[in-house]
Amino acid sequence: KFIKIEGDSVFQSSIPLHEAYVFGKLKFSNYDAKLKYYILRRKTIKVYPYAKLAAERLVELNDTLATIKKKSKRKKYTKKIQKYIEEEFSEKLKKLTRTEGQILVKLVHRQTGNTSFDLVKELRSGWRAFWYNTTAGFFNITIKAEYDPENVHEDYLIEDILQRAFVAGKLERQDSVLDYEYGSLTNKWKKTGSKNN
Repeated sequence: KFIKIEGDSVFQSSIPLHEAYVFGKLKFSNYDAKLKYYILRRKTIKVYPYAKLAAERLVELNDTLATIKKKSKRKKYTKKIQKYIEEEFSEKLKKLTRTEGQILVKLVHRQTGNTSFDLVKELRSGWRAFWYNTTAGFFNITIKAEYDPENVHEDYLIEDILQRAFVAGKLERQDSVLDYEYGSLTNKWKKTGSKNN
């Protein structure tokens, strides 16, 4: 059988539907676990746009660098972009709390597939990456942190927060470059009994 959709002149064999998301109800073991989740949600939603923008800027940078043949011109262009990004973000990033900074580092890995340390090392130098990581260490932040929602429960909660925020329209979706599937993660964490504990 074929279907004719009103306003369309072509018969269809099926009706394309938008992807639907169904989330389980959040359950918390106690008030403290609930409070921790909502604090994590507020911080994740605050810093996600920076990670998304970092990924977009990195794609733009790599696309442009691919068209520049001379090494000296590539280096000059990279420095120009670094200066622009530092001017655009440094004041805002200085205002982040320690936990917001660590969430941002993990989300940069989620969005780019590179740790912040690797990005600094690649775009600046290994020496600068070392000092950035050492300085961040004074604030209990490691720029070598990876996003691992499969093995780190807090990272799974961050992913849960992001997926819910995307569907609710609170954040603009940008898929992770990492290889995992949210539904499988949810099933795994439900089985382990660690969800929202």
